[in-house]
Formats: sequence, C-alpha cells, structure tokens
Amino acid sequence: MANVLWLQGGACSGNTMSFLNAEEPSVVELITDFGLNILWHPTTGLQIGDQVQDLLKDIIEGKVQMDILVYEGSLIQGPNNTGTMNFFADRPMMDWIRDLSKVAGYVVAIGDCATWGGIPAVPPNPSESTGLQFHKKKKGGFLGADYISKGGLPVINIPGCPAHPDWITQILVAISVGRIGDVLIDDYQRPKTFFTDFVQTGCTNAINFAQKVDGNFGKRGGCLFYEVGCRGPMTRATCNNILWNRQSSKTRANHPCLGCTEPGFPHHDLKKGSVFRTMKHLGFLPKEVPHGRNKLSYYIEAGFNKLMPVNDRVMETSK
Repeated sequence: MANVLWLQGGACSGNTMSFLNAEEPSVVELITDFGLNILWHPTTGLQIGDQVQDLLKDIIEGKVQMDILVYEGSLIQGPNNTGTMNFFADRPMMDWIRDLSKVAGYVVAIGDCATWGGIPAVPPNPSESTGLQFHKKKKGGFLGADYISKGGLPVINIPGCPAHPDWITQILVAISVGRIGDVLIDDYQRPKTFFTDFVQTGCTNAINFAQKVDGNFGKRGGCLFYEVGCRGPMTRATCNNILWNRQSSKTRANHPCLGCTEPGFPHHDLKKGSVFRTMKHLGFLPKEVPHGRNKLSYYIEAGFNKLMPVNDRVMETSK
C-alpha cells in the first residue's frame, strides 16, 4: 500500500478533472487493485478544516507515512517571497510544501503549473509563481536544483495543460508497485515512457507534414504546422498514441498542438496580447523548426516544396 497526499496551489483543478477521468487504470482501480490509499485530495477528501491541518502535521512529524506527495498548480511565493497570496490550512502553501517534501517518499508534479510554473508564471508574474523544481526551462524552482526525495529521485514531472489522465495514474502505479526505479526520466525529469516521441508521431496529418501540404485550422486536409504553427514536430508527448478519452487528440481534431508538455509553455508574446501563440504568430517565420533540423536549410527546403504543386510534392517525396 502507498499513501498519497494530493495538494493544490495556483491551480484551475484541470489536472484533478483529468485524473478523475483516468481509464487505464481508473482512480477506483488505483485503490482497489494497486493499493493506493489517498490520505487527502482537495476535491474528494472527506476531512475539512482542522482535520486536514492535523493530518498534515502528523505527516510532517512522522506519525503518518506519506509515500507520494502529488502537487498540482504553481507554487506561489508572492508577495515578496512570503507565500501569503496562497494560504492553506492556516499557513502559506509554500511552507507546507517545504516541510512535506522533506518526508515524502516521492514527489510528483502534475501539470505545467506544478512542473514549470505554467500560466501563472508568465511575466510579469505578480504572484511570484514557479514550479516545484523548474522555472520554465531553468532547473531550480521552489525546491532547488539539488532536491532529492527520500526515495532517491528528484521531482517527477508530469507536464501538460492538463496532463493526460493515464500518464498520472500509470506513474502512481509504478511507484506503488516499486517499479519507479525502472522508469527513465529525461533532462526535464519527465518519464521517457510518455515524453520521448513527438506529438507528430501517430498524427493523422503526418503525411501532409512530409509532403509540405498546407492545412487550415478547423478544416480537414493538410498539415497544421505551416499555416497555423502547430508545435507537434517539437513537442514530446504521446497524445496521438495514447488518445484522449480513447478517442482523439488536438491534431486529430484538426487543432494545432500548442506544445503544452514543453517547459516553454505557454509560448507568450505580451506585446501582442497573448500567452497562447503558435509559431506562425511569433513572427514572419517560425522561431523554431522540427527537432534536429537546421533553420536555414529547413526554410529553404520548405520554401521550394511550398512552391511546387501538391502532386509534384507527392512525387518528389515518394522518390
């Protein structure tokens, strides 16, 4: 049995809603089949008021074992590093997290806000929000670059806005059955099981990407990368292999990938008044190109291909 405590900071509860919709395994199966004991969750927990505060104190004092600390939402440090913009159980949430992280078997950050700071950390960031162990692409965050849990791992990051429900439950299972040591993590502490392939892998528009066939948001046919700056070719996630609701994904529904599992998310441009910008809208040419490609050669190749009639592109690609 593994005891799980789930807390929320600067969050919209999107990751909780995603978690409660998990299917493989479901939340019920986590409890009945894999022995997870959810000590408290802000949405489903029965304890309120002093009961929650007493539970947290008992965990810190070692009276109650906490195998997994799950944190959702940004870690709010404002104003002036006091944390008083986010009070919980009669203390700043950041004080609870500082103490609880010292006794946690493992710490799991769920969603972009908990992993990199997410939307609340977009400049000018008046709430002084950050992630648990990263601030955007920079390692450190609230707990610091050197933080290691009692289980011997840094914070396990499950990014996404929200994170896919099965990414969450399968990592909790890996911890509960003692197999988390077999799960490799990348430079951003994401499990490689879910964050090695690019969103483009499995995308039904992938052939159009190879053939440089343009597409338009909301209309079938063509690749969304060129016209509306889909980030699928440079975003690591299994969205097109482990489908959402077992049905679809953004790109399968013909919506450009926003790159929400990458530490740069949300890709913002305050001068243009948006925190959700695909590459098309970041300038005349995309500032990013598919992984492993040189910018200049990519632009030249893409330019020539886009000048070709579609049939010629298909023939050229098939050679």
